[in-house]
Amino acid sequence: MRGFFGLVRRNLLMYFKDISAVVFSLLTSIIVFVLYLLFLKGNYVDAIEASAKGLESFIQSGDIDMLVTGILLVGILGSALITVPYSTIIGIVRDKETGVSDDILVTPLKRRLIATAYFISAAICSFIMVSFIATISFVLIGLTGDLHMAPGAILATYGIILLGSVSSTSLFMLVVTSFKSTAACNAFFGILSAAAGFVIGAFIPISGFSTTVQTICCLFPASHVTVLLRHSLLNGIVDKINMDIGGVDNGAFANAIRETFTFELPFMGKNLTPWNSAAIACACVVVFSVLCMFVYSKTYKRK
Repeated sequence: MRGFFGLVRRNLLMYFKDISAVVFSLLTSIIVFVLYLLFLKGNYVDAIEASAKGLESFIQSGDIDMLVTGILLVGILGSALITVPYSTIIGIVRDKETGVSDDILVTPLKRRLIATAYFISAAICSFIMVSFIATISFVLIGLTGDLHMAPGAILATYGIILLGSVSSTSLFMLVVTSFKSTAACNAFFGILSAAAGFVIGAFIPISGFSTTVQTICCLFPASHVTVLLRHSLLNGIVDKINMDIGGVDNGAFANAIRETFTFELPFMGKNLTPWNSAAIACACVVVFSVLCMFVYSKTYKRK
């Protein structure tokens, strides 16, 4: 197993030593943040305040700002859980293109262990990077306001990040094994970066899409993981606002927020519960991981 852990360590160093790769792996998250500063925050605040018309005396403006900040954080973390695993796992193709994979394949390590090493290193990179972003965000939010997150919700967020890292890695490892060059991987990354924000509802809430597009979004594990992040990050502030309203609207405002910002993914006309989304994400991990090992063993053979 020494060779196995050595390969994992080597893959981790390959990612973290390349600063440009680290920055570009966060490209969509950076775009989400920039769009938030330019106009998304204003649009969201205006939309929420409009839906709270008549309840102004009950809702604090600071709570609305915190809700919008939480929505931003969900978008940043959700998009990072797509781009970071992909940016790391394309090392498989890079190694094949440069001939490094041939050297690795002649070692005593079995191919499934080699594939597992790539998988684990990509998932670890994703978990470290996204957890780092989450931690910094929690600190900054704590200095400026309060999302009213219980300790259990904070711990749950890191668990969801782990699930998102593993599920996205399993999917993208299956995808990149079909590519023959890093040029193809980079071209796909451009498409992925552009689409990621829409798939998880970072740019536009998924509830605003047509039924067909909503169903397509449900096919990606990242969409389900992002829904779980909304629950762990936003339930506290939404519940706090609902308590401040004191039942005057019979919970209509809180329900409208949860519906608008997709706290439950709509799939073929029905809403999936958070437990449904968690089960689907876990199932994706199992199915895609098995397929990854099979495809890698067939694609990457000893000469």
